[in-house]
Amino acid sequence: MPADLIVSAVVTVFAGAAVLAALALFARQSLLVAYIILGGLMGPWGFGVINHPATIQQIGHIGIIFLLFLLGLNLHPQKLLHMLREATVVTLASSVGFMALGVGVGQLFGFTLQESVVIGAAVMFSSTIIGLKLLPTIELHHQHVGEIIISILLLQDIIAIVVLLLLEGAAQAQTGWSHILLLAVSVPGLVAFALLFERYVLIRVLRRFDTIQEFIFLAAIGWCLGLAQLGTLLGLSYEIGAFIAGVALAYNPISMFIAESLKPLRDFFLIMFFFSLGAGFALPMLPSVILPAGVLALLMLAAKPALFRLLLTGSGEASRLSWEIGVRLGQISEFSLLIAVLASQSGVVNERTSYTIQAATLITFIVSSYVIMLRYPTPIAVSDRLRKD
Repeated sequence: MPADLIVSAVVTVFAGAAVLAALALFARQSLLVAYIILGGLMGPWGFGVINHPATIQQIGHIGIIFLLFLLGLNLHPQKLLHMLREATVVTLASSVGFMALGVGVGQLFGFTLQESVVIGAAVMFSSTIIGLKLLPTIELHHQHVGEIIISILLLQDIIAIVVLLLLEGAAQAQTGWSHILLLAVSVPGLVAFALLFERYVLIRVLRRFDTIQEFIFLAAIGWCLGLAQLGTLLGLSYEIGAFIAGVALAYNPISMFIAESLKPLRDFFLIMFFFSLGAGFALPMLPSVILPAGVLALLMLAAKPALFRLLLTGSGEASRLSWEIGVRLGQISEFSLLIAVLASQSGVVNERTSYTIQAATLITFIVSSYVIMLRYPTPIAVSDRLRKD
């Protein structure tokens, strides 16, 4: 996309978002829904104001990277390891259950077994953005909720990366097992590097110039994006690399200053990401996929809170807290969109299957964010009683 078109696109995104967000607040709707609808209106399948939504999505993806970095800043490494051990059984059991439901829906609507398996794989995951963007962190209750959600989402991200590697291997007529073995080595290797570099290099530089806020801000962005890039070079994702970068800094008091400084930057890019989701969906495909996508979406919206509550109460969490976590994780994931697109590009599934997954994902995004904002505290709630950051 040429530079002048990028400027025009950014102006369109944020001017339109401001207008539609105001209307959404008057109607007591979720801001995230407003950004997705705006994308659909302004994208190539709407008024055609923006014809390159993929570029906007790539830029907006930086918001997800910052989101994971900020979450890592609030988790001490030892506490994170404890939470991951507790969440392993819940994550694996729930993934199997959701995949079985997805395969069942695929078979019900006449998709092939291979296409049904891809649908099942896509619906295993919950949205990192919605789960964490709508979560307040100032209260002890929600700090604990956040710890559980982060642990589940991190494990889901690792499973999602394995699924993506298998799809890439299928496209190349290879098994991709070498990439999966690399993944098993890369995670502990990147963690060790981050902790050592932070302890012996980064923190000493930050302490030396901690009175210069501009440098702290710049160094934090460089550390986040640098480790995110290193993560991708090791076969992981930008998100996992950024999260590890945050965790490595979590025990240091300067992490709180960094977290507050980067929040506006995170929100800037996340608005672009949600806009790109709406702009990238081919509206002419909707009539042919709305029935299976609608059934799949409604089933996930109902099954995810119920299964998460069952598994979490079985692991010792309170029933009410478990239900809240389930509702906050009750949507399909942005990873599902990547799986749908990659599976279609590799020839594993046809276009109808891909758009069924995409439509179901967007439906759950809209419904889930609306339900969370109505029932639970969030940083962008329209109710003063529920607005908490």
